[in-house]
Amino acid sequence: MDTIKTKAYAKINLALDVLGKYENGYHQVNMVMQSISICDDIDISITKDGKIEAYTNRSYIPSDMKNLACKAAAEYISAAGIQGYGVSMHINKRIPVCAGMGGGSSDAAAVIRALDRFFDTCMSDEQLAKIGNNVGSDVVFCLFGGTMLAKGRGEILQRLSDLPDIYIAVCKPSFSVSTPVLFSKIDSCKIKRHPDIEGMIEAIADGDIGSVARRCYNVFEDVLPTRERRTVDNIKGIMFSCGALGSAMTGTGSAVYGIFQEEKLADLAVSTLRREYDQCFLAGNVKELS
Repeated sequence: MDTIKTKAYAKINLALDVLGKYENGYHQVNMVMQSISICDDIDISITKDGKIEAYTNRSYIPSDMKNLACKAAAEYISAAGIQGYGVSMHINKRIPVCAGMGGGSSDAAAVIRALDRFFDTCMSDEQLAKIGNNVGSDVVFCLFGGTMLAKGRGEILQRLSDLPDIYIAVCKPSFSVSTPVLFSKIDSCKIKRHPDIEGMIEAIADGDIGSVARRCYNVFEDVLPTRERRTVDNIKGIMFSCGALGSAMTGTGSAVYGIFQEEKLADLAVSTLRREYDQCFLAGNVKELS
């Protein structure tokens, strides 16, 4: 039985805007996405029993096709026309769950990349993206990583310049947020403020971290329930008091990040936030995945 070891990197949304809703019910988004160094470790065993299963260090995460890693393995095997093989995966979860950090999507993407290497199928980026899109919209970004503009449902990607090395403090409060509920609230209200994504893209091209950070914004923050919004605002306030250049919630939450140019300031933010919140992390940005 052959075993592959791989890492699945989390993501944050430097900017997230919702532009409307398609007739099929999916939402049209405009986002700047960034891979960060918080990651899950995945051990993938290739078997000959035809089964696909995944086990994690979190008892509440499913081990069957409800797990995106299993769905990704099944989609890859089908697309590659491979017969007679199964996949058994053990995922050591470090990425916070229900946080808006793409934990499930990044696991799925890592599995697709690893299987493509193991079976030496040498699929093109377009083929890999098609498999990823069948699993979930964020999976496509997580396949390639780095800094990207994402449009459509999140699957239309444009590579942006790499950010200079930065330090990122991440705090996941105890509550989780319902993605369908937040999208429903977005649909029923007029968005008052939109992120300056074009300005952010220019700042990224210039390597101007201050200008990038000042433009970090997520429209979902405005439709959070009152109590959750206060918690997010409290975390952001602590980030800024410790020297963050910018701070925002990622995805549909509930994790909040802060961007720092100095490691000692980011570390101060993490240690300060740990006085109130259990899940706090220090991370860096990750460039394009190979």
